[in-house]
Amino acid sequence: MASLANAIQFSTQRSQFPCGNKSFGSPSGLVPCKIQSVSSSLGFSPESFSPVGISGKALKFSGWDHLLRRRGAVEFPVTKAAAADAGDHEIESVDGIAKPNPGFFEKHPALLTGFFFFTWYFLNVIFNILNKKVYNYFPYPYFVSVVHLLVGVVYCLISWTVGLPKRAPVNKELLGLLTPVAACHALGHVMSNVSFAAVAVSFTHTIKALEPFFNAAASQFILGQQIPLPLWLSLAPVVLGVSMASLTELSFNWLGFTSAMISNISFTYRSIYSKKAMTGMDSTNVYAYISIIALLFCLPPAILIEGPKLMQYGFQDAIAKVGLYKFLSDLFWIGMFYHLYNQVATNTLERVAPLTHAVGNVLKRVFVIGFSIIVFGNRISTQTGIGTAVAIAGVAIYSLIKANMEEEKRKAAKALTS
Repeated sequence: MASLANAIQFSTQRSQFPCGNKSFGSPSGLVPCKIQSVSSSLGFSPESFSPVGISGKALKFSGWDHLLRRRGAVEFPVTKAAAADAGDHEIESVDGIAKPNPGFFEKHPALLTGFFFFTWYFLNVIFNILNKKVYNYFPYPYFVSVVHLLVGVVYCLISWTVGLPKRAPVNKELLGLLTPVAACHALGHVMSNVSFAAVAVSFTHTIKALEPFFNAAASQFILGQQIPLPLWLSLAPVVLGVSMASLTELSFNWLGFTSAMISNISFTYRSIYSKKAMTGMDSTNVYAYISIIALLFCLPPAILIEGPKLMQYGFQDAIAKVGLYKFLSDLFWIGMFYHLYNQVATNTLERVAPLTHAVGNVLKRVFVIGFSIIVFGNRISTQTGIGTAVAIAGVAIYSLIKANMEEEKRKAAKALTS
């Protein structure tokens, strides 16, 4: 920088030389910080020139042409290092305007999407494992379901308080639309937890692989939407696989099986009511309101069904087994992981196309089943393993066919509007 200053060999007063209609010394955000420091040491402001090139190219000071022509054309070589900002991030010049280079994830968006998927799967697996471990010493799924929603509601209220995100207003009409969605969400969530407490995690997720079948049936017979034959045929291996797994599942019991089936039906109706409750509100606020209403639905059965047992010996037994601190921390973390994995799942699926969305959902279930078998050491028969694989494969085929159909509809709608 000193050699560059010595090469110029002149000094000026910053306030005395105009550049267009402006005077030297006024701030400009178009030039990197280090160029500003160089220009200040030379006695002129960055606003008096426009950079033509950075990396080793010359900069011509257009605002001084009338002065420089008296001494001949003067060019000031500026090195690439001088064009770095205060954070040592290189700056490019595009059409005469200095712009920072894109960051690493902006250059490689697939890596960022992959990170979102990894985080979603990681949080989901941790939730399922920790949730099942809690049930091993505290088998009260109604109360645990309340904890899941309660921690999420507190998280949402804190987020609203700090304005991340800003709370969307709600009225009676919106509450009327969201209440059926929340009721189905509450029932499906509680029944899922009843199943998790009664049978192996892997078996519950195998049963829940039937959810596409219920969705297709509801769309066909309730909403009146015509489901193509290939989509129905793709559901055959799902039903077959779940049947094979159920017949030889070592942890099978009717409570776990029936609860998982009720959960499937509940989430199917949640999807139906969600379509009627499209309000234009962002997904984060919608999920927050649904969680609050669902919590109100879950409290009464938890108090009526499990309240007396909890007060008599449930809490005491759990504390005696693992201690008060671990018991409370386990309850907190299962609620936090439940909320975070749902939130990250929403953020992840908003970044990808329907086809990737479908594949991601299937892979998530494979991850959860696989890790639960490894962590808990559940013994499964050969027939159960084959049935689970067939069911997951059927879900994958169904999801791919449906995603392709949605993509074709989207392209056709875009073609009509263009």
